[in-house]
Formats: sequence, C-alpha cells, structure tokens
Amino acid sequence: MAQPQAAAKPVGAGSAVTRPDVATLLGIALALSGIVGGLLLEKGKIQDIAQGTAAMIVLGGTFGAVLVTNPLPVVRGAFAALRSVFLERSSSVPAAIEGLIQYATKARKNGIVSLETEAAAIPDPFLRKALGLAVDGTDLQEIRKMMETDILLAEERSEAEAKVWEAAGGYAPTIGIIGAVLGLIQVMKHLEDIKEVGHGIAVAFVATVYGVGSANVLFLPMANKLRARARTATRLRDMTLEGVVGIVEGLNPTLIRLKLESYVEPADQGKAVKGGKAAVKGGKEAAKGGKEAAARSAA
Repeated sequence: MAQPQAAAKPVGAGSAVTRPDVATLLGIALALSGIVGGLLLEKGKIQDIAQGTAAMIVLGGTFGAVLVTNPLPVVRGAFAALRSVFLERSSSVPAAIEGLIQYATKARKNGIVSLETEAAAIPDPFLRKALGLAVDGTDLQEIRKMMETDILLAEERSEAEAKVWEAAGGYAPTIGIIGAVLGLIQVMKHLEDIKEVGHGIAVAFVATVYGVGSANVLFLPMANKLRARARTATRLRDMTLEGVVGIVEGLNPTLIRLKLESYVEPADQGKAVKGGKAAVKGGKEAAKGGKEAAARSAA
C-alpha cells in the first residue's frame, strides 16, 4: 500500500538564516580600539573621555534634532531597521532561484492554477503576492506594474530610514561643538585657578569627541549599511518578479534559471551552479524511478 506523502514545505521557508553581522561588529570594535588605543599610547586614561554629561548633551541634542527633522513613524522604523545593521541574513538568492524553478516546473506540467495552494503558504510576502496574482489570472502587465510599485515603495521606505541616521551623523558633530562651548563657559568662571582651567578645557572638548566619533563610527556607517541592505533586497525582489513573469509566460524552467542566475552575486555563483546540478540530478533520478515503477507495475 502506498504511503501518504507528507505535506510539502513551502519553498523558501527557512532558506535564509539570521546571524550576527561580523563586518559591523568587527568594524565598530576596530574603530573603538583604534581611538581608545591611541589615547592610551599617549598616556591618557579612559576616564579622560568617560564624561556622562558630554554624552547626554550630544545624544540628547542629536536625537532631538532628528525628531524635529523626521516624522515619528519614520524614526521608529529607523530604530527597528537597526536589527539589519547588526544582524544579516545568509544569501537567499540561490535558494529563491531553486524555489522559483520548482514552481515553474510544476506550472509547466500541470498549469499555473496548480500552484494555488502553495502560493498561499509562501512565507515571503512579495513572492506570495506576485504568484497569487499570477494564479488568479491577472494580466501580466498589471502584475509587473503592481509589483514594481511595491518595489519602489519599499525602496523609498528604506531610504527614509537610512536618512534618519544620516541626519543624526550630520547633527552630532555640531551638537558636540555646542557641548564644548558650554564647557568652556563653565571654565571661564574659574580663571583664577589655572590648573582647573586646563582640566576644564580638556573635559569641555570631550563633547566634540563624542559628536564627531558617534557620527563617523556609528550614525553615518549605519545609514550606508541600511542602504546596502536595501539594494540587496531590491535585487532579490527584481529577480523574484522576473521569475514569476517567466512562469506566467510559460517559459522553459531551464531558460528561467539562466535569466535568474544573472542576479546571483559572484560570491554565491558556486551555490547557484551546485543547486542547478543538484536539480538536474534530482530530475534524472526521479525519471529513472518512474521508469522502474512502471516496469514493476507492468510485471
């Protein structure tokens, strides 16, 4: 008696693994080590730059200016997007190609309507929407127009979030100068003690260090990292849309694969080639198994 087949897992589920972004963590650690290490080599002390008041002036003033510049929902989105700065997803492009090829193969055999159940269970919202529209018989030009609009809106949202941190990087050095001036005002009140004047001036300039340091080590790099993540996401969506268009047009899965592999980055080329060979091998084994089963049935 034939065993019932297990329900197919939606293609793409679990294909990308979230892990710490080594480049971000290493970059911040290296920058701070260089700054603090240089201070210590010059016979300075950590206490020389550990000034809570300076940090409060710089961070408070910077984020206050950011809130004035950007709508609150955008600022919230920018803070939520920090997750993608410190965490990265392993490349899902080769896995996405394999998923699209599976859908294309099934649609070519049984018709695109056969993907209705699978399309509803796809974890990626962009692919789920695109394939759902295709299954519903939406005109190809309308599918392309709707999905390109989604891509454009996602790009605009990502750019707005990146600009929040870019704005913070622009304001922080200026707020640091304000903190230094405030410190110098306090120093001028005690000119009678030259020792205290020297100490006060040193403390006053810590705010400038915080402002310039936070802008160039954190805020501006984070904005650029968010833009890099957005470019990667856009490339994946563009590739997904081309795959769905190929499925709707009824193209040969091999031709669809050749089109989609142009989106694969050089670092992932090996994975894509390996996946393609594995798919071909799997197809041959399935065909061989089918022939053997037919021979046993005839016997």
